[in-house]
Amino acid sequence: MGEVMTARVHTLGPDDFLFRAVRLFEREHFHHVVILEDGKILGVISDRDILKALSPFLGQSMMERPQDLATPRRRLHQVMSRKPVTIHVDQSTADAATRMLDQHVSCLPVVDDAGAMVGILSMRDLIAQIAGTSLGRT
Repeated sequence: MGEVMTARVHTLGPDDFLFRAVRLFEREHFHHVVILEDGKILGVISDRDILKALSPFLGQSMMERPQDLATPRRRLHQVMSRKPVTIHVDQSTADAATRMLDQHVSCLPVVDDAGAMVGILSMRDLIAQIAGTSLGRT
């Protein structure tokens, strides 16, 4: 798993604001953030979760309402996927792909024997491995 996963994982806390995750996604060009508290994985938030949480009227002056302006100030714990599905670092990529399909998730935080996060594996990582290319991430 270590050669396929992305070792550099972006994390935020459960009380961080949604707009902080938006800025992180824009700056780093990835699709998942792991939500940690005291080193424990609490959840995952994807770029799709963010799109669902933000008002579609945000930034459209003719249609924007006061409640639309409040959506970027929502806390991540309000929109994250809870009970994240993880995979052990020693498991195979086939196990990871099966778990993703069975659990309907697009990424898996990768954990060690102590349950500490050591990376993240996304569908994109799996596709890159199948295609025999590197995503150039560490």
